[in-house]
Amino acid sequence: MFAIVSDIHANLEAFTAVLKEIDRRQVQHIVCLGDIVGYGPNPMECLDLVIARCRAAIMGNHDFAVFYEPYNFNAGAEQACFWTRRSFEDDPDPVRGANRWKFLGNLPVRIKTPEFVAVHASPRRPINEYIFPDDIYTNPGKFVSLFERFDRLCFVGHTHVPGVFLEGPDFYSPDELDYRFELTDEKAIINVGSVGQPRDRDPRSSFVIVNDTYIEFIRIAYDVETTVKKVEAIADLDNFLGTRLLDGR
Repeated sequence: MFAIVSDIHANLEAFTAVLKEIDRRQVQHIVCLGDIVGYGPNPMECLDLVIARCRAAIMGNHDFAVFYEPYNFNAGAEQACFWTRRSFEDDPDPVRGANRWKFLGNLPVRIKTPEFVAVHASPRRPINEYIFPDDIYTNPGKFVSLFERFDRLCFVGHTHVPGVFLEGPDFYSPDELDYRFELTDEKAIINVGSVGQPRDRDPRSSFVIVNDTYIEFIRIAYDVETTVKKVEAIADLDNFLGTRLLDGR
């Protein structure tokens, strides 16, 4: 049994609430699917928690953007990226700062085990390809290529919308699954949702716990108002990056 988190996006209140729930359930191991930073007001604290608590972590597009350059970002996301980079560069402790940069730069883009593949975005383009629920109608051929790239299970994040894709192609939201997906021999792409910036109209943090025979989708409420106020207090962060959290969008 282990937990998978993704898209923390420098939201310390959300991440600490999720970690508390993981501890309450006595889950020992955590895998992070990237986007540790970006958008939110506490990038360094969230990165430090990932370093301390996660057994493995991979690179998301926002982690990549902070370490290298933002690619195809809107103005607010790009501004947040540059602010995050300055925050890391201004760390008064040079050893700690160097260790953070080293961890960020060494993040792999894929985890592969005998049981599953894990990427930030998609098994085809692991850092920045979106797999949206609507794709099953608008681009069904895309799923042939995606499902060819793994043997059984593929865990992703990136869209901030949790759910399960099957080869049909079909998509099932956690609601439709009663928050539990039974594992069979059928291939599946499982989006674990977002810890720090949900976009399925539910403001609660999303993550999953993987058991031997099923995957449980979990939602956890956190102190959204505190995060919103933190964003609003930082001139270089667009206020929308905070207020959108109130509606989960």
